[in-house]
Amino acid sequence: MKFNYGSLALVAIALVVFLRFTWGPPWTPMRIAGLVIAIPSFLLVALARIQLGRAFSVQAKATTLVTTGLYSRIRNPIYALSSWFLFGIILFAQRPLLLLFFVVLTPIQIFRIRNEERVLEEKFGAAFLDYKRQTWF
Repeated sequence: MKFNYGSLALVAIALVVFLRFTWGPPWTPMRIAGLVIAIPSFLLVALARIQLGRAFSVQAKATTLVTTGLYSRIRNPIYALSSWFLFGIILFAQRPLLLLFFVVLTPIQIFRIRNEERVLEEKFGAAFLDYKRQTWF
C-alpha cells in the first residue's frame, strides 16, 4: 500500500489549527510541550498502522508477524505511541481531569497487549519468542 505523507502532514496541521481555535490562547510552555509530544506521536501511530498493513485487526488475530519498520524496535508501537499522543493532548488541554482517561486506558492497553502476544506466540511459536527478545515493549 502506498501512502501519501503529505496528506498525513495536512491532517496534523489541520488538527493543530482546530485545537488552536477550539481551546484558544494563551500558548504556554505546557501547551507547546503537549503539541511537541502529540504531533510526532500521532504521525508515528499513523506510520505504525501503515506498516502493520493487513495484519491490523481490532481483535487479536495472528495473520502475519510484522517485524520491520517501527516493529523492528518496538513490539507494540501503536499502543505505546497512542499513549504518548494522549499524554500530549492532556498537556495541551491543561485539564488534569483528563488524566483519568490515561489511568483507565493504561490497564486496558496492557490487557490487550498480553492477549495479542499470547495469540502471536500460539501461532508463530519460537519465531515470536525470538522477536520478543529482540524488541522493547
